[in-house]
Amino acid sequence: MFLFVARGDNYNPPMRLLLSSCILVSIAISATAQTKPRARDLGVSFDGSPGALNAITDVKGVEVGMTTLIRGDGELKVGEGPVRTGVTAILPRGKTSGDPVMAGWFSLNGNGEMTGTTWIEEAGFLEGPVFITNTHSVGVVRDAAIAWSIKHGKSFQPWSLPVVAETWDGYLNDSNGFHVKADHVFQALDAARSGAVSEGNVGGGTGMVCYGFKCGSGTASRKVADAAGGYTVGVFVQANHGRRQELRISGVPVGREIPDQSRPGGDDAPEQGSIIIVVATDAPLLPHQLQRIARRASLGLARTGATSGNGSGDIFIAFSTANAGAAGSKSVATVSMLSNERISALFSATVEATEEAIVNALVAGETMVGVSGHRVESLPHDRLRQLMRGR
Repeated sequence: MFLFVARGDNYNPPMRLLLSSCILVSIAISATAQTKPRARDLGVSFDGSPGALNAITDVKGVEVGMTTLIRGDGELKVGEGPVRTGVTAILPRGKTSGDPVMAGWFSLNGNGEMTGTTWIEEAGFLEGPVFITNTHSVGVVRDAAIAWSIKHGKSFQPWSLPVVAETWDGYLNDSNGFHVKADHVFQALDAARSGAVSEGNVGGGTGMVCYGFKCGSGTASRKVADAAGGYTVGVFVQANHGRRQELRISGVPVGREIPDQSRPGGDDAPEQGSIIIVVATDAPLLPHQLQRIARRASLGLARTGATSGNGSGDIFIAFSTANAGAAGSKSVATVSMLSNERISALFSATVEATEEAIVNALVAGETMVGVSGHRVESLPHDRLRQLMRGR
């Protein structure tokens, strides 16, 4: 996938000259060439069997595109930077399809935003991509999504109600500077691909922090046993939640072993973060069943220790790529529905993939310095390996 990047001193010292001119650099990165370790590489064990890529793109047809914006250093100058933000686009049937998918959503704690959900609840269909960005960029991403759908003839109705979700990155990013522009949304959409998905400080997750560590974008998947249908469940998270003392990885109280001393208040600071969770599956589920799936993401979140505090916007959406063409029927649509006798396996897969996606986001996060010298350290891999060996 393509990342639109302007990197500061903390990432690439030779870029100083470019920074002085505030030049954005567009570079192409092969998603399959990612070499960063993931949670399993560090000895973390999880329940369930992942798909081939252990990513949301294991669900056939799903594409992910990201635009990453990193520019500038030093004191905050609203409108100028430093910039540590971006946008992520998840396309259920890829760029070439305008066919809606059945969907359901759930708000565990609503101190956040996910646009377009009233129509999903009413009609049961998601009519375009899911976008995730920073809190103050929801409006521009929504407008750009509409413009893109019109240009490419992907609008299902004469009007468009895009799904745009957010988490707040203002500790590291000039969030009041409105640095995400329409072109960045177009780039994420045009660059969306299947295959491996980048994690950590990328896309909408660029400036995010979870459990007091640098965090951001993460993904995982599960393959349900053949006896239960052989379906795939994929999860993508933008993680920006939790207090350090709460963090548990594979049942180990990692947060207590690595206390947070980097920010005012440390472990006692109130939670002011959020998490967006997107669940995809190829199982034939109807909207009310997908709402049940979305709720189960809460249990995967809880496995990592989160308690969803008052300041947290924890909002989840689930969709199914089955039942193609159902939304376009002019009379009676014949659809398939998985029986409730088999749905429990998908519940388990959702919980397991959500837990791993969050930990993958933590493992992929890289230490970042943002506005006014605010610094967030990455989860130390060597220390995590030690803790996993001692469990």
